[in-house]
Amino acid sequence: MANSEPSADQPNEMHLSQQQTCCPAPVRKVLQRGVVLPAHPLALDARRKLDERSQRALARYYVAAGAGGLAVGVHTTQFQIHNPCSGLLEPVLTIAREEMDRADQSRQKPLVRVAGICGKTAQAVIEAELARDLGYHCGLLNFSEFSAADEPALLAHCRAVARVLPLFGFCLQASLGGLRLSRALWTRFCEIEQVVAIKIAPFNRYQTLDLIHAVADSGRTDIALYTGNDDHIVLDLLLPYSARGTEGQWNLYMVGGLLGHWALWTKKAVELLDQCHHAVANGLGASPQLLLCHTEVTDMNAAIFDATNEFRGCLPGISEVLSRQGLVATNLCLDEEETLSAGQKEEIDRVMAAYPHQRDDAFVAEHLDEWRR
Repeated sequence: MANSEPSADQPNEMHLSQQQTCCPAPVRKVLQRGVVLPAHPLALDARRKLDERSQRALARYYVAAGAGGLAVGVHTTQFQIHNPCSGLLEPVLTIAREEMDRADQSRQKPLVRVAGICGKTAQAVIEAELARDLGYHCGLLNFSEFSAADEPALLAHCRAVARVLPLFGFCLQASLGGLRLSRALWTRFCEIEQVVAIKIAPFNRYQTLDLIHAVADSGRTDIALYTGNDDHIVLDLLLPYSARGTEGQWNLYMVGGLLGHWALWTKKAVELLDQCHHAVANGLGASPQLLLCHTEVTDMNAAIFDATNEFRGCLPGISEVLSRQGLVATNLCLDEEETLSAGQKEEIDRVMAAYPHQRDDAFVAEHLDEWRR
């Protein structure tokens, strides 16, 4: 913890922690080592209704591919499910919980269970209580309901949710509703003891560095840093980030990823993270092979996420690939206007043809029937 005294209007974070449910130590250990956390998509049928069979197949696929957990109710799951009128949040969280329960029965290391938390404080606390009661370990906070100018209210919001569920911070790119928040805000956020990890996803190198320096400023060395920068995945996992904080000078690393891009071809993502861990642990740096992989993965992501059109086709792009593999039935979204952009299908065709070694189609085809039972 950073050595800072709380003011009269700021509750002591250490006191808050005594009221909270802690993230289990085995889960913290998995988070800190670093794992693949796919951002779980929402599987819809031709009527835009929840396709439970496909939803379960996706969860089973991710576990079989070697993912270290699941992030559910996040952007890739479609934020509309957080609208109480949709009636989808609890069923979707429950399906993933049941599949992770089943998988954990035969695993030594627990799957990390991350639930997306949205809305103003009242809604966010209710969602955190639901996630906690369903056995989720931490909540990925979405700040889109707040303005960047209202940082004190945002910190109070985080503390309120932290009383219910450990926090997985989320620095989201502006084009998807993220806020440009100050380094001081992120430092204070890290001083909340129940912060266990942060997803760094501004798609901006300056903001990425700013947040890493904020973590260092807080003095916390136990917060797991996860890349969400889908345009910089491989190098994010390889690069050391030099920082000076209350504990002196040291290097920070992003140890894993919580990514929409890792919701597809997940077995290859697991292999990639293993390669990056090996390179970092052995001081090998970025090999020519990994540098080439970086450019290939970024090119694939640009097509799938529809970077040309400011990411408007991101969610149907993910589901388009999964539907080609047979894991889901459609590429439809809850919002009827959220569709593939003009030319996006052809771009997906191009990258799939260009980089077959980055795909796990054969693995999916071998096991698809058992996952869809």
